[in-house]
Amino acid sequence: MSFVDLFAYDFMQRALVAALLTGLAAPAIGTFIVQRRLALLGDGIGHVAVTGVALGLLTGTSPTWTAVAVAILGAVLMELIRERGHTNGDVALALLFYGGLAGGVLITGIAGQGAATLQAYLFGSLNSISSADVWFTAALTVVVLLTTLGLSPQLFAVASDQDFARVAGLRVRGYNLLIAVLAAVSITVAMRTVGLLLVSALMVVPVATSQQLARSFRTTLLGAMAVGCAASVGGLVLSAALSFRVSVAPGPTIVLLALAMFTATWPLGVWLRRRSRLMAPFPEVTAAPHRSADQHAHQHGEDCGHPAVPHGDHVDYVHDGHRHAVHGEHYDEH
Repeated sequence: MSFVDLFAYDFMQRALVAALLTGLAAPAIGTFIVQRRLALLGDGIGHVAVTGVALGLLTGTSPTWTAVAVAILGAVLMELIRERGHTNGDVALALLFYGGLAGGVLITGIAGQGAATLQAYLFGSLNSISSADVWFTAALTVVVLLTTLGLSPQLFAVASDQDFARVAGLRVRGYNLLIAVLAAVSITVAMRTVGLLLVSALMVVPVATSQQLARSFRTTLLGAMAVGCAASVGGLVLSAALSFRVSVAPGPTIVLLALAMFTATWPLGVWLRRRSRLMAPFPEVTAAPHRSADQHAHQHGEDCGHPAVPHGDHVDYVHDGHRHAVHGEHYDEH
């Protein structure tokens, strides 16, 4: 069997569709997460989703559905803990992260499943994607894209400056929770393709790559989605090609390809930023007009003879050895 013949198989076609959907959804919501400086939020949600997968294996239901439910619950808890702003917030989040991963491994063992079963969800698997998974992934991707693109101005305002968003009348808590829920949904979308432990990279690295070249938020969003699609599909094809000689999971290949794209664009981004600074090194400053008056009421010193400058209301002060006493529009000496 040749490499081209591999694409004739149904499982490979399903994997390509899932990879394309993942490359669209993950960077779309990842752009707002990076804007909020919460790049590791996806990593934490992925750890919690492991428990959801294990619950699905234990109960005999679809691990995808249970992973979505548990991931959304974990994302809401993380957002509420972060919002409280206590000094032990990071510790609480860490306990949630590690508890989700440890609980998933434990429940998987109780369900009688081996580590190989869980590994397909942790690092992705080509042959574990069913037709039902593809349709479910497509539905979740449509929800993520419609929400992020449709509410892009509101989500950008909340992610950039929450104080400004509150003054503008936006429900900041509601939009923050929406971002967290969409992140949880995106993680479950990428679960079969890139894996739960590496999905955060697909939400962050394409955004960082796009930021090297883009100069606006919308361009960054669209560029991140393009980079995500290229990395997902390209990494999947590369892992399939390497599978003829060695066993390579698609998740690590996709992430390494995304990192390679960032490494390639980073020097160009540095040059573009430096060039932009050199083209406009200093902002233009317009000097304020200096008004003078011929007469002004104040007591002069011996060497007084300079022009007077208007200042506004009444003032009474001493300057350069002589006393100024002005009412209404008054003047100072220079």
